Amino acid sequence: MTDFAETRKPARHAATAEEGGSSEPVSPVTRELSEYVAGALARPLPEAVAEKTRCHLLDTLAAMVSGSRLPPGRQALAYVRAQGGRRQSTVVGSRCVTTAVNAALAGGMCAHADETDDSHIGGRFHPGCAVVPAALAAAELADRDGASLLGAVALGYDLGARFVMALGLSGAYRRPHSTHSLGGLFGAAAAAGALLGLDARQFRFQLSYAVQQASGLAYWMRDPDHVEKAFDFGGMPARNALAAATMAAAGFTGVEDPLAGPRNFLEAFALAPRPEALIEGLGSRFEIMQASIKKWPAGAPIQAALDALETLMRAHGIGAGDVARLTVRLPDDRAHLVDDRDVPNLCVQHLLAVLLRDGGLGFGAAHDRARMRDPAILALRERIRLVPDAALTRALPPRQAIVELETPDGRRLTQRTRAVRGTPDNPMARAEVEAKALDLLAPVLGAKRARALTSAIRGIERLASVRALRPLFQA
Repeated sequence: MTDFAETRKPARHAATAEEGGSSEPVSPVTRELSEYVAGALARPLPEAVAEKTRCHLLDTLAAMVSGSRLPPGRQALAYVRAQGGRRQSTVVGSRCVTTAVNAALAGGMCAHADETDDSHIGGRFHPGCAVVPAALAAAELADRDGASLLGAVALGYDLGARFVMALGLSGAYRRPHSTHSLGGLFGAAAAAGALLGLDARQFRFQLSYAVQQASGLAYWMRDPDHVEKAFDFGGMPARNALAAATMAAAGFTGVEDPLAGPRNFLEAFALAPRPEALIEGLGSRFEIMQASIKKWPAGAPIQAALDALETLMRAHGIGAGDVARLTVRLPDDRAHLVDDRDVPNLCVQHLLAVLLRDGGLGFGAAHDRARMRDPAILALRERIRLVPDAALTRALPPRQAIVELETPDGRRLTQRTRAVRGTPDNPMARAEVEAKALDLLAPVLGAKRARALTSAIRGIERLASVRALRPLFQA
């Protein structure tokens, strides 16, 4: 394998317009942002932030491994294998070693091959599925250590969320631009640029190439197979970020401040731009602390409903035979995303029925399409009704749910989930995150390697080279 250091061109700190690169002034916000990114990996993370980042890294790796066996992941793997190219970075969950750009593309699609990956409510995007594949590809390419990978992942969550906040976009499902694609792109770009060792000026050039690739429209919700959605949320942002980072590292120059001046990024995309949001709290407010890990391998709007039903089942000994009628109330701006869908892990009625029938809900059960035709599950679904609720849309913390259950003997039981398990208001413990990861990893890697990978991520800062992870996550 050709090392990245052999092909990287030196930084051109004093380039003029004639030599290559813009001579325009750089705005204070862009300058501060680029200098922060360039120095980010030299600053140690606070331990609470490092621990949260380890959990999100493991959670996303598990989503990538499990997603490599789902249709979007399989298609992405077949695609990048057909492209060929230098053996630079690994596609997690496979034995494919390809270019860093293609590894980021396939890894991102594997990470969001379904609804297992994490989310960030304030940033209105799924950070892990773009940031982690891009960071892994860049870390392998540049042969970085585990501590650098961890710092880059935390940095990616910081910038991905801040870019969406700077756009002032509210009502993610009422705007044409997809915050999921935009947040992922700029988060992945920051992580990749830092790992490739870009200085502040190079990062500004990388940012300009990322801005030119900024895309994504919210019609992804019309994708019936989750393949384009996997590309929009994970594959496209990670790929475009790696392309921009490697071009800047190779000496590409361009417009030095795409965030200010005529026809800039914020002017093109923002409703009410807040450029100062890009740098607010950098180094003291870590956005990964506001990210959520899903307890359940299902769409985000379903999480609270599953929490509520599980609580009722445990508190009252409820099973499938104890349900005469069940009403689930969800926020009315999100209920349509999970109402009677024909994808098992995106259908709230189906998953509530499976939870009642099985007494639990793991990855395998949540993705078993055959069970959508199971007469016992269909009979339970007939008793389950979804009601969109405007009051829950306004409720804080967001994404609440109410489950109302009536038993055959006339008892009426109600449970409201206010803080969803796995959100910042009700975080999962490391043991819960690791248990979820093992459930996703073991069917692909085997139990022994799944435990070894989990242990390696727990001690990621001791890893001298990220390339040493390959034998643990290849399959």
